[in-house]
Amino acid sequence: MKSFIAVLLRLLVCLWFIGGGAFAHAENSGPTPEALEKARKINEQCFACHAPEALQHPPQAGLDLAKLRQVIVDPDVFKNADHGRLACTKCHNEGYDDFPHAPDAKDSTGTCEDCHSKKVAKIEPEFNRSVHAKHMADKFTCTTCHNPHVMRNAAKQTDAGKLVAQDNRICLGCHDSDQTFAKFAPEKKTRPPIDDIHSWLPNTRLHWQSVRCVECHTPLSSDMLSHEIVNKDKAERKCVTCHSVNTQLNLRLYRYLAKDEHQKYGFVNSVILGKSYVIGATRNPILDSILIGLAALTVLGVAIHGLLRIVAAALRRRK
Repeated sequence: MKSFIAVLLRLLVCLWFIGGGAFAHAENSGPTPEALEKARKINEQCFACHAPEALQHPPQAGLDLAKLRQVIVDPDVFKNADHGRLACTKCHNEGYDDFPHAPDAKDSTGTCEDCHSKKVAKIEPEFNRSVHAKHMADKFTCTTCHNPHVMRNAAKQTDAGKLVAQDNRICLGCHDSDQTFAKFAPEKKTRPPIDDIHSWLPNTRLHWQSVRCVECHTPLSSDMLSHEIVNKDKAERKCVTCHSVNTQLNLRLYRYLAKDEHQKYGFVNSVILGKSYVIGATRNPILDSILIGLAALTVLGVAIHGLLRIVAAALRRRK
């Protein structure tokens, strides 16, 4: 009887693991094809008005095109964004059933915290320490920087250049624009000239095309990019932070692309070598060893040559 119970318990445990594994797989596999098709049809209705083509060919008479122009979304860009597989009604629900939409519909739009509460709980303390929170916390929300119709997570990016362009567009879109800067900081009569602030940095604009502002303006975080944006007094100013074999770029910009690259190709920072040129970071340990060996042989050859000349001169004097 005891052996039967033991076997039964083992069977139940196995079934539990199998069921749990199947359930976990179903959870992590993402939306079903049926759900994706349903979202596509819903979004198709929304893009009838909110796509760029609607401005040239309004789907119905009487649309306020000036107001519509402010809420245009490119369907192709949205499809490749993080939220591209979701239905628009996931966030835009109450007040959006009627056309035109209810005047207060925007007040009922879903917030980032509705779905990302765990991330928000981690990010909020970091943001509260940032320079933006200290000066304009009341004007900042997640969507101030992260456009939910456009943003693509760094882990999903396969091109570091696109990631740099996306993230720097956020920073430079405000700090390199008089109009946008005045919107958030009207008390300042003039925008601080960003080129002058970074005059210590060689080829400033070239840096902004190759690395993100946040590489230097955030503290290093172990799991994800920190939302603690620091001012110029605390920002990184050491060139060797990036321009070295142990470059921080591998832990920041290239952290997802650099996985297993060293084991595959034998290069230190092989992704950086293939994607860009960072002086001091694109190194091959085998070539380094060969060059060091050749330099050592050269020095040894010179030393032996000098020693032989000394010996030869001594022998001539004796004769």
